[in-house]
Amino acid sequence: MRQSVVLGIAFLFVMVWAAQPAASADEWKSGIIWPQPKVIDPGPVGGPPSDAIVLFDGKDLSKFVDGDKWKIVDGYAVADKTGITTKQSFGSCQLHVEWAAPEKIEGSGQGRGNSGVYLMGKYEVQILDSYENDTYYDGQAASIYKQSPPLVNACRKPGQWQTYDIIFTAPKFDDKGKVLKPAYVTVLHNGVLVQNHFEIKGGTFWHKPPEYETHPDKAPISLQFHGNPVRFRNIWIREL
Repeated sequence: MRQSVVLGIAFLFVMVWAAQPAASADEWKSGIIWPQPKVIDPGPVGGPPSDAIVLFDGKDLSKFVDGDKWKIVDGYAVADKTGITTKQSFGSCQLHVEWAAPEKIEGSGQGRGNSGVYLMGKYEVQILDSYENDTYYDGQAASIYKQSPPLVNACRKPGQWQTYDIIFTAPKFDDKGKVLKPAYVTVLHNGVLVQNHFEIKGGTFWHKPPEYETHPDKAPISLQFHGNPVRFRNIWIREL
């Protein structure tokens, strides 16, 4: 009788020990001494966060070359006469742009609400009224022009405000102009992922296949005027 009691107690001890959490083992640590992440204010929904460079706040386009050629009405800018280019150069970045195609529908395909965001002046994220408007898929809204259609068409109706959140990794070249690392881009259109770390094949041309052309580590960003009065507001950028 005593032996069975002893065995029962021993069995209970083994079961309790086996049920102990793994936390009793030594904790694994990477050994990497990480710097403390910087604290920022994320700002209101849509930003800008406290570490962003505000390119357009609804008041003026003084941070753009030829910004004076666009009209500013009620806190937004209207594309007119020519494209505009940032005075400051940027490389890898997070870029936020809000835009709206004209509410009055005129034209079709590429002739309807056409503009574009040119990263480093060479790599275009297409702006287009793609709401019930057919065109070639690698030229519709949120495409990487002539290289990658969006994963889905997330366009709102013409006249409504739309957002692009673009995460861009700039390409790297060696001293002889050879591409060491290609550019990559991720795009969220109205909060929807439409380009997922896409490897950019080179400049986005209309008249020839993409190819890389050597350029500095940083270059200006351009907003295109393509004949349509596309509106813009709340443009900001974070350098990465």
